Amino acid sequence: MATVRNNIVIKGLSGSLGDQLVIKNDKAGRTIVAVKPEFNPNYAFSEAQMAVQEKFREATVYAKTVKGDEIYVNKANGSVQSPYNVAIADWFHAPEILELDASAWNGAPGQVIRIKAMDDVQVTQVSVAITDGAGTVSEQGQAVRSDGLWWNYTTTATAPEGPRIVATARDLPGHIAELNLD
Repeated sequence: MATVRNNIVIKGLSGSLGDQLVIKNDKAGRTIVAVKPEFNPNYAFSEAQMAVQEKFREATVYAKTVKGDEIYVNKANGSVQSPYNVAIADWFHAPEILELDASAWNGAPGQVIRIKAMDDVQVTQVSVAITDGAGTVSEQGQAVRSDGLWWNYTTTATAPEGPRIVATARDLPGHIAELNLD
């Protein structure tokens, strides 16, 4: 694949040149020249390849429905990606919980547990559940966005014996990440 810059003959040209080359333009105004792709119609896809194709089908359905959303439009502004491309990428990237900070919590109500969560586009929700050693939930609720990547959860009850904190982050497509602290 070749990228053409400032060539008065080829710049802005698009289409195919015989059965050998494909010429296209991207959002950044670059002209891209590539060998025409070939596909064998008798090719048998593996189960893993079929699974990836199904995930991509789901991603395209999602992207078609949200490509006009302000979040994706703003994320695409100033980049070579379209809002549709940003939404496709978001579908394939789940959020991450980078840190769970319970250093200011000693088990009493009214104390803050901090969660550091990120996503390639946006984390929409962070929730916290506190359980006992047997897995029984003693309290749960939504964290509030604090500063940067940090979210704060204020406890409402006294912690049970041997508490476990479970933090969950959700992104725009609905993917979930979880981190536990024993």
